[in-house]
Amino acid sequence: MRLFAAGFAALFLLLGFLWAQDTVYVCPMDPEVRSNQPGVCKRCGMKLVSGIPDPVEYHLDLTTTPRALKVGAPAQLEFAIHDPYKDRQVTSFQVVHEKLFHMYVVSQDMQFFLHDHPVYQPDGSFHYDISFPKPGMYRVLSDFYPDGATPQLIAKTVMVPGPAPAPIQLAKDYSTKTAENMQVQFWTDPPQPIAGFKTLLYFKVSPEEGFEKWLGAWGHMLVASDDLVDMIHTHPFIADGGPQVQFDVTFPRARGYRVWVQFQRNGVVNTAHFDVPVEELK
Repeated sequence: MRLFAAGFAALFLLLGFLWAQDTVYVCPMDPEVRSNQPGVCKRCGMKLVSGIPDPVEYHLDLTTTPRALKVGAPAQLEFAIHDPYKDRQVTSFQVVHEKLFHMYVVSQDMQFFLHDHPVYQPDGSFHYDISFPKPGMYRVLSDFYPDGATPQLIAKTVMVPGPAPAPIQLAKDYSTKTAENMQVQFWTDPPQPIAGFKTLLYFKVSPEEGFEKWLGAWGHMLVASDDLVDMIHTHPFIADGGPQVQFDVTFPRARGYRVWVQFQRNGVVNTAHFDVPVEELK
């Protein structure tokens, strides 16, 4: 009987060990980053968690004050998030890269670019004061993480009355850019990106001295198609504080894309953009 009990206990311990080994910890921002051990994501620094819920899109309501916007006039954006189950307003959010809410605003002609952080209000909404510099369509990309859900990336459209700018066509532009206090070089692998296939985007900053993390990451990127249908917010895949930083992007369609990248040096945020033509697989 003692031999049986000892064997049962050993089997129980073995099953417990195997169960523990089967526990998978996943990065909420980068689900492909996985581990059998708790810790943090090597890519974005977020805490790895187990039992991540299935991805479900939440409802985002974006309203403007005043509703009839005018070029150059003060306005306010209000973001209200509701759950997809009973349409209840969400009031609790996870901090991602040091902020509760990341917002990108891009104009129709891609000349206006803004990355900032709306302010949380007591009722759970977020507010942001803005002035739109020209008429036309603006795309507003919201990045937030409701507590108990999965990270959300939702784009909305804001129209500013007036003569709309002509449609743009992006030609290839990989030229080195001089930003606020650094230069940024850019190249891709493969040299000709193909829609639906992963492209490695490489950046090299100089001078390297003073290069530092901003909002918990070595870089932030927004990718937008020339018609502003596709919008991708991502962070470096490989970065170690050295001058070269790698992002991985899969362009969804064959058309022109503008890539904005932001790096910080000596407390100054640098913004540079590059234009990438994407082709179909031949």
